Amino acid sequence: MPRSKPDAAEKRIALTGFMGVGKTSVARHLANLLKCGRVDLDSLIEQNEHRRIAEIIDRDGIEAYRRIETANLKLAVKDSHARVLSLGGGTWTIAENRDIIRRSGLVSLWLDASFHHCWANISRSRKERPLARDKNAARTLFDERQEVYCLADWHFVVRPEFTSYEIAGQIVEQVFS
Repeated sequence: MPRSKPDAAEKRIALTGFMGVGKTSVARHLANLLKCGRVDLDSLIEQNEHRRIAEIIDRDGIEAYRRIETANLKLAVKDSHARVLSLGGGTWTIAENRDIIRRSGLVSLWLDASFHHCWANISRSRKERPLARDKNAARTLFDERQEVYCLADWHFVVRPEFTSYEIAGQIVEQVFS
């Protein structure tokens, strides 16, 4: 259920949620439905840093990665053409990042799915996920992040029977109408 419904004609949204929930796919469909630009924060980081996120975390550590992530988030929210922003799974867990998103006028939306759903997607993905290299570590992280994800403005439960396109359509109908 929504906490607030934005009234601006050019609403902008930041999708958050655990890795494997489908933020990137939903954002792609959402941008297509809205005929607008989008930014995938993970892709922006890799483009600007000229290396993969896993490489940054493995070589420099998670704290260094979080600083890089925040710097890139500040760039992403300045892109007024990108009405859809998909965050990394841990971006929203940092208070400074939540403040940046709110101050920039973006509506935050938590895509929530079961751990089983997320783990199934993580397991099938070719994308390396350094914070979820095994199921137990991923489960611990999933449980820890739930109480922070719920701070988002909107909450959408992702069920396996819905495609990312259908979820995007529901978001357009409920948030952008």
